[in-house]
Amino acid sequence: MPFPLPDGYSVLDRTVLSGAPIEAAKTLLGCVIVIPAEHVIATITEVEAYGGPVDQRYPDPAAHCFMGPTARNRAMFGPAGHWYIYRSYGIHFCANITSATDGTGGGVLVRSVRIEQGLDAVRRRRGEKPAVAGLGRGPGNVGQALGLDLNDYGADALDPSSRVFVAQPESINPDKDIHAGPRVGVRRAANRPWRLWLPDDSVSAYRRHKKAVEEF
Repeated sequence: MPFPLPDGYSVLDRTVLSGAPIEAAKTLLGCVIVIPAEHVIATITEVEAYGGPVDQRYPDPAAHCFMGPTARNRAMFGPAGHWYIYRSYGIHFCANITSATDGTGGGVLVRSVRIEQGLDAVRRRRGEKPAVAGLGRGPGNVGQALGLDLNDYGADALDPSSRVFVAQPESINPDKDIHAGPRVGVRRAANRPWRLWLPDDSVSAYRRHKKAVEEF
């Protein structure tokens, strides 16, 4: 029997992720990531928006796709609502959900999550030492806690039949308490306030790149 959607949540409409990356990021805050086979549910509490190439609508020199499509970043060029997974520093897997319209480039990095259900499965990957609030704090820990890796690259993140998918609250709160600030550790476009988070102890700390500069 398929694992049902969590109570109060529904399938996320792909069109809401197909505009400006920052708007997609706002939408994804408060959504849940679901792993049906493990009955894991995690609320997205922190995200970063990333745009596309210089000749597209949302140019972003901090984005992986700024210089155009490659074998590594091809998922960022659409369609929206798919997993873009990459390995960071050869160690961690970081999870992004693609945004913008097909071909324009863009994505939303999931920086932190709060584990709501399926703690045993998450502990098997993260160990017993981290406190619950720290299990999904920071993008590398998100990937490890949820078991996301390159096998999930390009998979549909909005399809409940996928191994891992995203669901949205049925009652959208337009006044949800969203905080905004610069993205963590980026060197270019360093002051752009495209890091968004909810007030929650699962959220990671801000760290500025030592050579950070601001560009459009």
